Amino acid sequence: MNLVAIDWGTSSLRGALLDANGRVIDERSAPRGILSVPAGGFASLFDELFGDWMQLAGTRCLISGMAGSKQGWIEAPYCPCPAGLAQVAAQVIAIEPGRIALVPGLSDEHDGVPDVMRGEEIQLFGAVALTGIRNGVFVLPGTHNKWVRVADGRVTGFRTFMTGEFYALLSTHSILSRTIDASAPLDEAAFLQGVTQSANNEGLLHNAFGARTLALFERMSAADLSSYLSGLLIGEELRTQSLRAAGEVVLIGAPALTQRYALALHAGGVASRALGAEATWAGLHALYRTLTP
Repeated sequence: MNLVAIDWGTSSLRGALLDANGRVIDERSAPRGILSVPAGGFASLFDELFGDWMQLAGTRCLISGMAGSKQGWIEAPYCPCPAGLAQVAAQVIAIEPGRIALVPGLSDEHDGVPDVMRGEEIQLFGAVALTGIRNGVFVLPGTHNKWVRVADGRVTGFRTFMTGEFYALLSTHSILSRTIDASAPLDEAAFLQGVTQSANNEGLLHNAFGARTLALFERMSAADLSSYLSGLLIGEELRTQSLRAAGEVVLIGAPALTQRYALALHAGGVASRALGAEATWAGLHALYRTLTP
């Protein structure tokens, strides 16, 4: 058995060919997210990028991410929380029965407002499989960050924070863009200064203006201010969490982002560990094993 595991997002897609034990045989990626695919063009693009893999005898494909959205290949309705591998497997949508299928995302609701994820659920199940941590807090940094509670290997609930998008908006489209170098590398001291400042109970709307005045009074450089603003936003996000009894937090994502969350968590006395792309492949393999035990 071979599994073609695909994470098809809004702006890009990546795939891996896995053997029966979940070992990665080959990997591919392309800047061909769902927004770049013309109407009716998903099947032909899939064949162009992964058709040779699918010719191998006994090969099946699972696709997670935005390919299952309304703008994607076929819509895969959200699976409500609490949900584990069994619940997600029961709602997988076949594109070509026995050959290609789409994975549903997850939905949650709190205070009468729905919340959703697509693709992150697979990373979560992969992280559970790789770490053996079946109870705890999992964080997926990105444009829209996810804070997820897992109990007995099932996602019991989650909350999304637009931290990454707010950083992009503030650093490139607000008055702060005049004095911030958004392309500067991380400065840990400035970042942690921002994290500390976020805990002053003055709120983000006030603290963000400080990123302008620190520049006006020449107390922080444009390069350092990008890290300071990042620290303010991530610190504000962490301020809403109850982590005293969380144990070790599992971070899943690109190293450039998980590093920042690890620094902020460590400053608050919370341990963490980080996983990358391997969580996606492990999650799709675990789901496949659930579908075909």
